[in-house]
Amino acid sequence: VPLLGHFFVVTVGDIVTMGIDFDHRHVRKAKRTSPASEDPYIRLLVKLYRFLARRTNSPFNKVVLKRLFLARSKKQPLSVSKIARQMAGTPDKTAVVIGTVTDDIRMLDLPKLSICALRITEGARARVLKAGGEVLTVDQLALRAPTGKNTVLLQGPRKAREAQKHFGAAGTRGGGVKPFVRSKGRKFEKARGRRSSRGFKN
Repeated sequence: VPLLGHFFVVTVGDIVTMGIDFDHRHVRKAKRTSPASEDPYIRLLVKLYRFLARRTNSPFNKVVLKRLFLARSKKQPLSVSKIARQMAGTPDKTAVVIGTVTDDIRMLDLPKLSICALRITEGARARVLKAGGEVLTVDQLALRAPTGKNTVLLQGPRKAREAQKHFGAAGTRGGGVKPFVRSKGRKFEKARGRRSSRGFKN
């Protein structure tokens, strides 16, 4: 089969078919199809929600499955005060967090909440139960609401990490990117991006 540029010709008897020789060097899907974690509990939850996402017509199960695949930096923690604020209008529904739920000592009176989470801190669990609420695991939720009925899916702020502030080129106009400078002052790097002597000029 002689190559002709990006095309190749296949001859079978008297039939000549032509195909395209695709370049596969840069073909890569950077999307997780399974979790990187070796945690057996996460692996079992993935099995369960993979089945539910396939066999039910519910977008909720597809989203939960996708969030179970995420890296820990993408599963940001959420405090009980934020959950209480989000659930103020829907007291009879269950808040679902595929991540960690933490306590917030600044909130003095916690309302009655129904929370389902991958992980919840001891302080947060004690406060939720003391207020007359309930704490569910993700597999318990699958038995109670296999299609995600009467649930509210919440997640923590993904862009709140310090590392996110440095993403991009510092000094570009309208960028708002934080430079890696020890502190602000006369002795430290100034005018980055505006002079060639200070990093770069654009």
